[in-house]
Amino acid sequence: MNTDAQAGLGPLPHTPRTAPPVPEVEPDVVKRWHAGGGELVELLALVREQVGGVAAFRLGPARTVLVTEPQAVQHVLARHPEQYVKRSHRARLLVGDGVLSTAGKAWKRQRRLLQSQFTGTGMRRYDRRIAEAARVTAGRWSEYARTGQTLDVGREMHRFALDAIWRSLTGLPLDDDTERELAAVEAVAAALPTLPADAEDAREAVAEDLARIDALARHAIEAARRGETGPDGPGLLHVLIDASAARPEYTDRLIRDELVTLLAAGHETTAGTLTWLHLLLDEYPDAREQALAAGVEGSEERSQAIQALVHETLRLYPSAWVLPRHTAEDDTLAGYTVEAGTDILVCPYLTHRDPELWADPERFDPRRFLTPGGRPGHPGAYLPFGLGPRTCLGMQFALREATVLLEHLLPAHRVVFSSTPAKARYGITVRPDGPTPATLRPSHG
Repeated sequence: MNTDAQAGLGPLPHTPRTAPPVPEVEPDVVKRWHAGGGELVELLALVREQVGGVAAFRLGPARTVLVTEPQAVQHVLARHPEQYVKRSHRARLLVGDGVLSTAGKAWKRQRRLLQSQFTGTGMRRYDRRIAEAARVTAGRWSEYARTGQTLDVGREMHRFALDAIWRSLTGLPLDDDTERELAAVEAVAAALPTLPADAEDAREAVAEDLARIDALARHAIEAARRGETGPDGPGLLHVLIDASAARPEYTDRLIRDELVTLLAAGHETTAGTLTWLHLLLDEYPDAREQALAAGVEGSEERSQAIQALVHETLRLYPSAWVLPRHTAEDDTLAGYTVEAGTDILVCPYLTHRDPELWADPERFDPRRFLTPGGRPGHPGAYLPFGLGPRTCLGMQFALREATVLLEHLLPAHRVVFSSTPAKARYGITVRPDGPTPATLRPSHG
């Protein structure tokens, strides 16, 4: 009974009920992890295990919120990207103002120009270039098999992916001199997680490699302007140069930044995925045999089975293993209050290994992607290339590269590793921590 209303005072004013803050892991958990010198992914796994799919922790005075629960993942990345924004990317030192690191209106303009190149008819113009890079790799592997020469699988996968993206960007095949110079891109990318926090100090630490990258990009841009190209015609670099005629923002510097962005993102993730896949097939050889037995060469059934190998590899080792975001304004996430200024870490790596979402999640089982109901239906449960408007532009390109190469290599060779890396390295991407020496044997026998 509302006695105040009966007394003529009217209804009591409504006091809004605010959502509780995101639950936080006990500080001792972070202290023990820090004392043990563990990887960030190990801390994130502890936080999720002890608190849940939306959980907070502190590495300093400020709270960071970990997000692995699929609905919350979708909320952050796909439903409210304007509230959970991408701040300056740590790869900015390498890629400058390329589409990977920029934001706001500039990002929308750059994304719009590139988007059409990686979907539908745009992708079809790169099929022949990818196929030729795969044929070159397959020929090299046949020679390795004939001579019994030891190869490094990781380096081979990098070489293939570089060739495919270089052909697609410039129209030209990858030659030895260009490959040597492009090693500077990989060197800077690998160094990024350990560089000094100060921007000038960081730039100084990799100044020599950055100069090599700038010189290579300048040479490629000049060659494209002269009309130099290969038998398949101009590449994506020519699209950027053509854009500069109508769009003054496409200066030589921005063209350089986009070129380096596409080079770095366009080969590192594919090479890593293919390297992990070969390592996983070494551990689970039946998966290779099942894929080849799914159909004859060139059949849709075999192609789908090989794509399932790639998808299952990406589940265990996603191209983007952690996706940082920054909360631009107060929000309610999964029933909890998230204040403006809070840092968010979406972690596909942990979402993909959640036993509540994936049966026997540590096991490599490509049949998940071939069997109805074999994988979770929620879009936030599988996001190896991200989710929402900032999903990786090159997703279809990367999947096509991997599938085409495997269609060449798997029927011909079995990879026999002489040693394998003991652990993974978690940087901008997650990759094997060490060399991958191997020899090749005939597929049957």
